[in-house]
Amino acid sequence: MDRIIQKKKWPPRKIVLFSVSGVLVILVLYNLILGDHRSKLNVESERITISEVTRDVFQEFIPVTGTVIPITTVYLDAIEGGRVEKKYLEAGTFVKKGDSILTLANTDLLMNIMYREAELFEQSNNLRNTRLAMDQHRLDLKAQLISLDYEIKQQKRAWERAQELYERKLISLKEYEDVRDKYEYLQSKSEITLQTHKQDSLFRIVQIEQLESSLARMQDNLKIVRKNMQDLTLKAPITGQLTSLNAEIGESKNRGERLGQIDVLDGFKIRVQVDEHYIARIQLGQTGEFTFAGQTCKLLIKKIFPEVIEGRFEVDMEFAEKEPDGIRRGQTVHIRLALGDLSEALLLATGGFFNSTGGQWVYVVDDNGKAAHKRNIRIGRQNTQNYEVLEGLKPGEKVITSSYDNYGDIEVLLLK
Repeated sequence: MDRIIQKKKWPPRKIVLFSVSGVLVILVLYNLILGDHRSKLNVESERITISEVTRDVFQEFIPVTGTVIPITTVYLDAIEGGRVEKKYLEAGTFVKKGDSILTLANTDLLMNIMYREAELFEQSNNLRNTRLAMDQHRLDLKAQLISLDYEIKQQKRAWERAQELYERKLISLKEYEDVRDKYEYLQSKSEITLQTHKQDSLFRIVQIEQLESSLARMQDNLKIVRKNMQDLTLKAPITGQLTSLNAEIGESKNRGERLGQIDVLDGFKIRVQVDEHYIARIQLGQTGEFTFAGQTCKLLIKKIFPEVIEGRFEVDMEFAEKEPDGIRRGQTVHIRLALGDLSEALLLATGGFFNSTGGQWVYVVDDNGKAAHKRNIRIGRQNTQNYEVLEGLKPGEKVITSSYDNYGDIEVLLLK
């Protein structure tokens, strides 16, 4: 007789299936709740640069470019305009003080000199004629005074005789009065003549002074014009090298136009261009250095040109010590210009990461060296070698400092 077999409620196969499913569900839930969901990227260690954070002495400086120029340069400008008539020297020639460089021709200036000379001659003749007239007038007045004195003496004697005769009743009253009136008339005439002589003399003196003053001014003006005529020949004001001469035969030059320059090659300085961003931080006496032929050369800022042109301003730097041998005018040098004093700071080496992050975050390598995690930091000053770290890093930590361009927003780099 057949027996009914009871079916098992939880067969082993079913138990295994449910157990495996439960474990998978638990793992999924653990992953969802407690798992690491940060984005990751595998990176080969050989293709990145890792730098260690250190505490060391720091000095902020910026890289700038300078040009070697003579320490003394004298510019040659046209004092008077004219046409280039003759050139005595060419650019590049060594000149001595007083050497003639070129000559300009100026017809208007020559005509001006001739006109002023004629005017001076005319004024000189006027002065001479005035003096002659004054002398002649003085002689005429002197002769008049002598004649009046003679007549007064004669008339005085006649008056004295007439007075004696009148008292003796030998002549009439009219005859006596006529002699007396003439005597008084001659005395009055003599006084008026003396006053006229004095006033005329004063007038003549003032007139001569004015003429002499005018003549002196004309002579001074003529001297200036003649000097300008001499200045048409351009001469070297100092001894040095005529490094440039912008003039050709027949070319017209205006007054004040730059004709060339002379450099004194006894020493050199560096003309440096600096970004206008640093204009408030550049002061006289700041230092800089550059390497030339394996030698470190130190510089000092001696002059600042505050004018900003195309986003840059210029400074002149002179050598703090002896100039290096072999340096030449026109050479370009790369200078490390210091912006502050030495100080201790937490340092991170410069690298391509800054272009991607702006210094706001970096990838910090774990102690085991297998992964690098994204971390926010704050950077302060910088130079060509290091950044000053203000927050986010500690001495001894290692940071990926190469470029982050290929990482996007990845939070964890797995180092292989």
